[in-house]
Amino acid sequence: MANYYQPEIECASEEQRKAMQDERLASQVKHVYENVEYYRKLMDEKGVKPEDVQTTADLYKLPFISKADLREAYPYGLLATPIEECVEIHSTSGTTGKRVVAFYTKEDVDLWHECCARAIVAAGGTKEDICQIAYGYGLFTGGAGLDGGSHKLGCLTLPMSSGNTERQIQFMQDLKSTILCCTPSYAAYIGETLRDMGLTPDDISLKAGIFGAEPWTEEMRKDIEKNLGIKAYDIYGLTESSGPGVAFECSAQKGMHINEDHFIAEIINPETGEVLSDGEKGELVFTSLTKKAFPLLRYRTRDICVLNREKCSCGRTFVRMTKPMGRSDDMMIIRGVNVFPSQIETVLLEQGYPPHYRIEVDRVNNSDTLDVYVELSSNMFSDTVKDIAKKEKDLAGAIKTMLGISPKVHLVPAKTIERSEGKAVRVVDKRKLHD
Repeated sequence: MANYYQPEIECASEEQRKAMQDERLASQVKHVYENVEYYRKLMDEKGVKPEDVQTTADLYKLPFISKADLREAYPYGLLATPIEECVEIHSTSGTTGKRVVAFYTKEDVDLWHECCARAIVAAGGTKEDICQIAYGYGLFTGGAGLDGGSHKLGCLTLPMSSGNTERQIQFMQDLKSTILCCTPSYAAYIGETLRDMGLTPDDISLKAGIFGAEPWTEEMRKDIEKNLGIKAYDIYGLTESSGPGVAFECSAQKGMHINEDHFIAEIINPETGEVLSDGEKGELVFTSLTKKAFPLLRYRTRDICVLNREKCSCGRTFVRMTKPMGRSDDMMIIRGVNVFPSQIETVLLEQGYPPHYRIEVDRVNNSDTLDVYVELSSNMFSDTVKDIAKKEKDLAGAIKTMLGISPKVHLVPAKTIERSEGKAVRVVDKRKLHD
């Protein structure tokens, strides 16, 4: 029997959902046009007025907005409410340029936390659960979002933040945490540390994990589930549109349900901007329907995925998005071939290697090089130099089959690749392709 936090919304009919979206979209476009000069100029340049957008069928008339716009308008240029109505901000890391700062009214925060509560319930959570939040707190949205969702649901909430992994495990044991929320790479690290401490999943009480904020594969999911003795659920979000809880997995795990009462999703051709049909792969674009302080219309996420409207066995009627298949802006082009790190991770895990690796790309004598550093698992320590050389050759062959280009594989001792307690840094591109 499926559980819902707000069944009347999560299981609404197509007609009810469309009527709600149409009404909210028309209101939001008017709100943005009247209160955000930056966006008003974009609309005026395209010859679009608020009255031209009355239903979701009119969405295509609106201009796109991108992270470049958010950086250009930093910090207050896209704020749509008086600053005194805002109660909170969150921000991106700013590692690729100016930070993106998102503002929240009290109502924005409440609605965001409701979305996260839906995700926890979809993962089997109830007010009787003990929710351990090991996402980072602070400007990062992960900790704040799931913490708020846990409180909305009424769980006992452990605001651990990331790091101090042995203490995380001690709290799991002592307080009998049942749901873990963190990045998938940190979940994998917790599982590894649990084993190193001589413990097994039977020594903790976890039943589910809600993991997001970075790409991860089905193979990595299986690895985490085995090492922690849980069912692992995906969650999706981005700071620009509120944070985690934009979309979440249900028990069927056939894609993530998008909270369509708050967000309209489109898939576009990333090159032309053309809107694609459901089932076609392209770039995900979101329009915020209810966020008042920082509402984004047709925001290009750069995430590549597919939308699916087929009926889900869980009973929810929200459209589902696949796990992002890469990003249109972190895709690497190596020797003319499009490469996503998740493709390499899939090969490693299928071949029985742990999910600890580093990809280095460089350009030597005008030719791209691809080096993949992979940790040996503990049961490979006894391998001879000759055995390791063969394993490196075999793994390189498997990666070539996946990508179409040959890498140089380096098998390195366990625990020599730096662990991350936040987002894992998987790729080092030394080519300096962008100034």
